[in-house]
Parts: sequence; C-alpha cells; structure tokens
Amino acid sequence: MKPNSSIPLALALTAAISLFPATTHAQDYPSQDIRLICGFPPGSGADIFVRYFAEKLRPIAGRTVVVENKVGANSNIATEYVARAKPDGYTLYPFAGTTVAASMHLFKNPPVDVGKSLRVAATTSNLAFMLVVDVKSPYKTVAELTAAMKANGSKASYAVAANPGRIIGAIYKDKAALEAVEVQYRTAPDSLNEMANGKLDYGLHDPIFALGQQREGRLRVLAVSTDKRLQAAPELPTMTESGVPMNLDLWWGVMVPIATPKPIVDTINRWFAQIVSTPETKKFLADSGADPLINTPERAQEMFQTAIKEWGEYVRMAKIPQI
Repeated sequence: MKPNSSIPLALALTAAISLFPATTHAQDYPSQDIRLICGFPPGSGADIFVRYFAEKLRPIAGRTVVVENKVGANSNIATEYVARAKPDGYTLYPFAGTTVAASMHLFKNPPVDVGKSLRVAATTSNLAFMLVVDVKSPYKTVAELTAAMKANGSKASYAVAANPGRIIGAIYKDKAALEAVEVQYRTAPDSLNEMANGKLDYGLHDPIFALGQQREGRLRVLAVSTDKRLQAAPELPTMTESGVPMNLDLWWGVMVPIATPKPIVDTINRWFAQIVSTPETKKFLADSGADPLINTPERAQEMFQTAIKEWGEYVRMAKIPQI
C-alpha cells in the first residue's frame, strides 16, 4: 500500500491548532475577572494584605479583581485549591511563600507537592513573625519573659494561628529550654481575650496583626524572628540579639499553578512590581512591618525551591510531629 503522505501533515496541523488557543489566550490576557485566593478569614492579617493588593491590581489589570477566602487547615485548603486550578492566570495566590514551603513538611501525606505544582510569579515583601505579650503583661523584654516561662514550666502557654508561628514557637522553646504549651487558634484575633485574661503568656503572630494590635494598645511586641532588625520597624529587637538565636524571615509572593504560560507569569510579575514600587505601597508595607521585595519570576522560583528545603530543616529543628 502506498504511504499516505498527508498523514504527517495532518498531525502537524492538528498539533499547531491545539497550541493556538493557548497562545491566543496568553496574548489576550487578561480578558476576564481575576481571583485572588486567601487562606485565612476576612479581617486576618493575610486577608488585609491580599485585599490591599487586590485594590491596587484592579486599575493596572483593567479587570474586576475578586478576593476569595478559602479558609481551613492552616491555609492548606487554599494552597491545594490554587495548585489544582486551571493554569490560565486568573487564579492568583498572594501569600507567604515560606509558609507554603513549610506545609510540605508538616504532613505525612501532603495533598499536593507544592514544589512541583506551584510557581512564584512575583514577590512583594519580606517580613518577620513577632513575639508578643498582652499590653498589661509585666514582661518588657524577651529575657524577662524567658525567665518567667522557665519558672512556670508546663503551666506556661502561648498562642499560634499559622504554621510559621508554630515553628518559631517550637524553636524558641527548644533554644530557651521551655516547657510552655502551644495553643492553636483559627485566627490570631481569637487569642486576644485569653491573652488579656492572663490565660496565655505570649503569642507568635504575623506583623500585620501584631503591630496593629500594638498600635491599638492591646499587645506589646517583644522581638522579631529575623536575625537583623526590620527596616520597617527598626525599634524592635531581634530574637537573636535577645538571646534566642534564629533567623526566620517570611517573604510574600504571588503564586500560580506551575503550568501557567511564561508570558502570563511575566505580566503578573510586572503588575506586582509596579504596585510594590509606589510610595503608597511602601508606606502600607512599613506600617505592616514588612520591607518591599521585588524579584524576577526566575529568582522568585529559586527562592521558593530554597525555602522548601530550608523550612524542612526548621520543622525538623523544631521537632514538630507530622500529622
């Protein structure tokens, strides 16, 4: 039988046609509403951050930008949702890349492999978690708190509401030889009453919440988790200089499904770099205890892969059992 020379040509045309919609889609981006996913409830520090960037993104993207709160499992429900979303640039995940990286090591069977299912399109800020006490607490320094918690033994307790707080709290206990009991809350505000009533001795929370509560006269920030003072809050000592060596910074990025086309990733990167570069956003970040952070998509993804390895070490160092 004579070979049909039209078959290879037909296959080539079919392949080209199958690629055409994706190419056209990238060129037309954005052509529909954009969703920003938040893993914590409205009013939380993460939600405040996401809604700020959503507001600034609307005029730049020229589309409606909607914030959707996918709450639960310490943000892992949101992480899995984005990882399984269509990679078309319409589902964005502005969140702490380090927190997402840590999730890989806190579960025996993580629902998704974040290193293979997500990529970081842009970075926005660098921040630290904060060690806080109630404003009426007698403890004014980390040294005073540590001495009292050693004396209290297992009667001491502290609040956490996110994975970084859990890890930093466990490292603090280990390095300071404390027996304090961790108390997990759905959100940081949920711990305020117990803190005010003296049922909790201290907490480890994100800077948006911690500094906001300090300004409102409810909490006192004792130290930050990085080994260098934040440019945004240079008056706050570090845990290291307070006698508890650690260096855990938490950078925020904008994550998307890993198969998102590069032209769309580059567009998202430009959008957020433009937002972060404005004086208004720099002030917002400073008020939130964060420093601006702009990187290329390639550098951002390198940081993410490094964070997955580093936070695995932190989880092991903190002796946090997997669930």
